[in-house]
Amino acid sequence: MPDHGRQRDLPERRLTLREALKRVLGEGMFTARELSARVGLSEKDVAGHLEHLARSVKATGERLEVERPRCESCGFVFKDRARLSKPSRCPRCKSERLSPARFGLVKRGDP
Repeated sequence: MPDHGRQRDLPERRLTLREALKRVLGEGMFTARELSARVGLSEKDVAGHLEHLARSVKATGERLEVERPRCESCGFVFKDRARLSKPSRCPRCKSERLSPARFGLVKRGDP
């Protein structure tokens, strides 16, 4: 008879999702898809966690560095976009071929 009250052999999570994201972001620049794979979070949820992380790291002297998405067809850069989620298409040429945004953490004062 199976023991339903017993905890299965699940891996123990030692870090919160945001702590794990912060650790990964400290290693370099990553797309939302790469962060999703490394942290075990859905790609759609990454943007919300990044927005929160961007506010919380200010107290530690770090900042979230964002390399903005770019249209592959006409070269438009989404430099004024405040949201960290993926845009659906280029406002200039309406192309859906966009390079993904890349994210990383840098210490304040670093280039």
